[in-house]
Amino acid sequence: MAAENSSSNKLWGGRFTQKTATSVEDFTASVHYDRRLYRHDIEGSRAHAEMLADNGLLSEEELAAIVAGLAEIEAEIEAGTFTFQKSLEDIHMNIENALIARIGPAGAKLHSARSRNDQISLDLRLYLREQCDDIVALLVNLRRVLARLARGHLGVIMPGYTHLQRAQPVLLSHHLLAWSQMFTRDGDRLRDCRVRINQCPLGSAALAGSGLPIDREQVARRLEFGEITANSMDSAADRDFAIEFVSCCALIMTHLSRCAEELILWASSEFDFIEISDRFCTGSSIMPQKKNPDIAELVRGKSGRVIGSLMSLLVLVKGLPFTYNRDLQEDKEQVFDAVDTVRACLSIVAELLAEVSFKKKRLARAAGSGWLTATDLADYLVLKEVPFREAHGIVGRIVAHCVERSCELTDMELADLRNFSPLIDKDVFEILTVEGSVDSRISAGGTSLARVSEALAREEQALGMTS
Repeated sequence: MAAENSSSNKLWGGRFTQKTATSVEDFTASVHYDRRLYRHDIEGSRAHAEMLADNGLLSEEELAAIVAGLAEIEAEIEAGTFTFQKSLEDIHMNIENALIARIGPAGAKLHSARSRNDQISLDLRLYLREQCDDIVALLVNLRRVLARLARGHLGVIMPGYTHLQRAQPVLLSHHLLAWSQMFTRDGDRLRDCRVRINQCPLGSAALAGSGLPIDREQVARRLEFGEITANSMDSAADRDFAIEFVSCCALIMTHLSRCAEELILWASSEFDFIEISDRFCTGSSIMPQKKNPDIAELVRGKSGRVIGSLMSLLVLVKGLPFTYNRDLQEDKEQVFDAVDTVRACLSIVAELLAEVSFKKKRLARAAGSGWLTATDLADYLVLKEVPFREAHGIVGRIVAHCVERSCELTDMELADLRNFSPLIDKDVFEILTVEGSVDSRISAGGTSLARVSEALAREEQALGMTS
C-alpha cells in the first residue's frame, strides 16, 4: 500500500496531479538542519525585495509589507515560536510560505527573478562569510594564549625532537611559537577563502539568469559582497567555496590534533613535561589513580570528523553534471558539522592551554641528556675548517664513545676529546652546554634567546598585545 500522501506538491503549481508521499517528505526535508540559515535567508530576501522595488517589480507598499513580514518571521524564529513545517522541505519555503500567509499576494512576488538554486548559494555564502570571521577571531585568541605562555616561559629550555627522538635543545617559547605559526597560516587561508566566498550569486536564478529587469550589482552592494558571480550556470553548480572552507577547517583540525598529540605525550609519565589542569582531565571508572587527558584526546579524535566532512563534499560533487542537482542538499550538514567542531575545539584548546603548567626542572634535565649538543660540536669543527661530513663522522665517533661509557659530552675531558680531533680546544666546553647550544642558534627563525625574543615581539605586535 502506498504511503499516506501530503500536500507539498501544491508548492509547485499545476504540474503535479498527485500529492507528495509522506515518506518522500521525510526523506527530502532539510529544514531540521538548514533552519540555522534563517537570518541569512531573510537578509537576502530583504535585499532582493529592495532591488525588485527599485526596478519596478514591486510597489513601495508591497516592499514595506514584505520587509515588515520578514521582520515578524525573524522575531518569531528567534523567540522559538515559529512553526517549521517539514512538508515545506527547507528554510526558504518555510519563510516564504509564512510570508504569503501573513501579507498575501505581495509575498508571492518575492520569488521573482530568483530560484532556490541561487538562494541557497547566497545563504550559504553569507553564513560562511560570518564563520570565516568568527573562526579567524578564535585562531587569534588561541595565538594570544600561546604568546602569553611563550612570554611567561622565555628562557626555559627543552629538548626538540625529530622522529620522536631527542635531537637538539630549543627554547620552550620557540616550540610554542612554532605552534602559533600553524594557526597563523590557518587564519591567512580563511581570509583568502573568504574572498571567493564573498561573491553574490543572487539573480542567477535556476541556471540561465533572469529575463526580468533586475540589478544584481545592487543586491551585491546591499549585502556587502565584493562582486557578483560571473556565470549563472556556475552559480547554481558551484560548491567550491564550501569545499575550500571545509578544507581550511580540516587543516585547522589537523594542526590542533598535532598539538593535542604533543600535549598527551608531554602529560604522560614517560615525558612528564606538563601538568594539565584537573579541570580539563577525567578519571577512570576502575583505576583510582588515573588522570586522563581526555580533552586533548577528543580534539585529536574530532579531527577525523572534519577531514571526513571534506572527503564527503569532494565525493558529493565529483560526479555531478551541471548545474543544480538535489545531491547538493547534502552539503550543509557537512559544512555545519565542520563549523561546530572547529569552533568548539579552538575554544576548548585555548582554555586548556591557558591553565597548563610546565615542569621547568624536568624539561631542563631532559634537554641535558642524550648528547643533544652533538651538532654544535660538529659546527665547532666546521668553524675550524673541517668539512662538515668529516666533522659529522668525528662527532659520531665521540658519541659512540659516550654511549659505551654511559656519559654525556660535557662529562668528557679535553684530552679525551682531542683524541678524536686535535683541533678541539678548551673553548669547546662553552658550546657543549644546552645554554650555549641554544644561544648559538642565531640564524633567522632560530631558537636563540635573541631570535625568539624578536619573534615573540613581532607576534605580540601582530596580535595587538603591545602598547
